[in-house]
Amino acid sequence: MRDMEKILEMDKIKAMLKEMACTKKAKEEIDTMKPLLSARKVKAALRDTTQARQLMEHLGNPPLTSFANMEEYLACARQGGCLMPEQLEEVAQTLAAVSRLKGYLNKGKTWQIGLSWYEENLNPMDAVREEISRMIRGGRVDDYATGWLRDIRREIAGLEIKIREKADSLVKVYREILTDQFSTIRSGRICLPVKKQFRSRIPGSLVDRSSTGSTCFIEPASLTKLQTELDGWRLEEENEERTILYTLTGMLADAEEIFLENQRTFERLDFLFAKGKLSIQMQAAEPEILSEREIHLEQGRHPLMDRETCVPLDFSVGGGFRGVVITGPNTGGKTVAIKTVGLNCLMAQCGLHVTCKRARLCLNNQILCDIGDGQNIEENLSTFSAHITNVLDILARSGPESLVIMDELGSGTDPTEGMGIAVAILEELRKCGCIFLVTTHYPEVKNYAEEAEGLQNARMAFDRESLKPLYRLEIGKAGESCALYIAKKLGMPAAMLRRASLAAYGQETEDIAKDAVSETIRKAPAARLEREPGRKQQERAEKFQVGDSVMVLPEKKIGIVFRKSDDRGMLRVQMPWGKIQVSHKRLRLQVAADRLYPEDYDFSIIFDTVANRKLRHQMEKKHVEGAEIVLEK
Repeated sequence: MRDMEKILEMDKIKAMLKEMACTKKAKEEIDTMKPLLSARKVKAALRDTTQARQLMEHLGNPPLTSFANMEEYLACARQGGCLMPEQLEEVAQTLAAVSRLKGYLNKGKTWQIGLSWYEENLNPMDAVREEISRMIRGGRVDDYATGWLRDIRREIAGLEIKIREKADSLVKVYREILTDQFSTIRSGRICLPVKKQFRSRIPGSLVDRSSTGSTCFIEPASLTKLQTELDGWRLEEENEERTILYTLTGMLADAEEIFLENQRTFERLDFLFAKGKLSIQMQAAEPEILSEREIHLEQGRHPLMDRETCVPLDFSVGGGFRGVVITGPNTGGKTVAIKTVGLNCLMAQCGLHVTCKRARLCLNNQILCDIGDGQNIEENLSTFSAHITNVLDILARSGPESLVIMDELGSGTDPTEGMGIAVAILEELRKCGCIFLVTTHYPEVKNYAEEAEGLQNARMAFDRESLKPLYRLEIGKAGESCALYIAKKLGMPAAMLRRASLAAYGQETEDIAKDAVSETIRKAPAARLEREPGRKQQERAEKFQVGDSVMVLPEKKIGIVFRKSDDRGMLRVQMPWGKIQVSHKRLRLQVAADRLYPEDYDFSIIFDTVANRKLRHQMEKKHVEGAEIVLEK
């Protein structure tokens, strides 16, 4: 069974919904969201979506945050660890977001919106937040976090100044033996850069050497006492900071349950507000949930189609009718129509608003779909085989509380047998009592739907003048085939239309050939192939010999053949006024050459020039330098 959510494109709706959520938990809840089977739960979920939308329409988007890293920080606090200043600042920012959301929901109580009372589940932990904000600033423990830390840092600042001043005075004293005229810090100690050869001139400790070894970094003995005192104060500072951080982390650990309740409330509200945001974006509406097995959509739209170009769908099924058979031309919107119904029903049962002006929907224990070509390459099934396999699975699972959607019923095989299979499937669906929507092209199926109890026809409207589908569903009307009409509008001649109608319906459809562009196909001019002459034609051309007296038609002039036919059947004929090239088809033999001339007659006497004849005689006797016989073309 193929994934119903993917077929109806519910997976794309979920992807859009996830983009509107902040917290990881809300995104996970969206991923696992399934249709609810309890009318009470569906109505409650839809009410939450409506109230979330109402709050945003009055107050704008809520001040939500992701609560990222909070679980990790709480685990550290629970285990007696110590959070760093920047981590504690994140905690304070999260608590500030809790405070802002609490204020946002309090404002919502003005309009008596039920979702606003989630405010009572939020505790901004003001004492913890204020203490963190007072002690931690700019990613570090503030100087005034405690009086003792303030005094420590004053002592440190004073000693640093003393050490720097002392170092600067020593630089002036020893400037002749220094490589640079300033002190430097190496390994956390203030040192003088002394030339290697003068290392013993300055009493103190060697801290480091340069990469070349030419400079020694010496901590003067006069600075060591001050540096040691500074190190002591810095250790005091570190201890005091750690005490403050442990204290703040402990406060968070003590309020863990409150913090977790805030997080759970945030995640719940994040999920609900995501649904509200989607409703606003899609301009959707809360559907009415019916206890009867009926579906009614007024000006419904497919949620993923552009609102400006999408033609609204009005659809109803239920009461005395459980099944709808939709017919109409290709690209007329049949598949979009059944997907619109299925997807809106699925969204409603997931607690989402539907893209309709108004909707009244029943709940379905399952929505079963067979849409698309269904070809299964992995199992080596053809389109028809996969289609039938899926249909049989649907029939086995369907029942009185199911919604079944099938596209192109009985397609993919011989039309006659496909029609029979389609009728058999409809009969089985009708017996099981489910609500079903099917599309088909078979006229016999339309006839079956008209006669069978509980079924009704529907069609997608089509504009015969513009040859364009109108994407409007008309319930209660069977779709008529527009193929012959479209063919006539596109120029099919009357004779072909009559023959097509006779083959399709056993008789000529009334007025089918009326106003046709022409009676028959008008052949367009085309280039002709050049063919080699046939054998008989070649034999006729070869019967003419050099010297034959021939009549050239239609002029009826007499000439003599002086060159036999080429592979195209063309001969050269000597006429009184000159030589011509002519097809053998235009020649008629008057007197054969063997009757006009003796055997081995030299025809050059007749056809060659005097100059050529003389030159030929000379060349027969001896070599003539530069001589060339030019034959007439």
